Amino acid sequence: MRRADDGAAMILGIGTDLANIERIQGVLDRYGDRFRNRVFTDLEQRKAERRKDVAGTYAKRWAAKEACSKALGTGLRMGIAWKDMSVRNLRTGQPVMELTGWAAERLKNMTPEGYEATVHVSLTDDHPWAQAFVVIHASPMGKGNG
Repeated sequence: MRRADDGAAMILGIGTDLANIERIQGVLDRYGDRFRNRVFTDLEQRKAERRKDVAGTYAKRWAAKEACSKALGTGLRMGIAWKDMSVRNLRTGQPVMELTGWAAERLKNMTPEGYEATVHVSLTDDHPWAQAFVVIHASPMGKGNG
């Protein structure tokens, strides 16, 4: 991993994904809870099931997981599980990506010593498409990570 000699922040990874909401609706119709429970955390499921556009909410989170796995440099290989990447929303509505398990371990390993990583996620949709964009950046510890 490249280290910034001047102590500047650096981008560690970028990922994007585009998901078809109608395709996600078809998967929900066909596999229901089996799909939900395999891919989405309980928190993500509660959020989606409360929304008017259930399939759109799931599609955005699906795209976020795909984009995050790309930003981690692995795709959905190398041991990362779907639920190792989770989207929650701050009170302001801003989405936040939380990593656990192997995804968190991968992030730790790709973050240079003395740096702190932050995962930024942006979600959007325009039926029938849902899109996510993820940027992972690292800042020197003690210099903020916004």
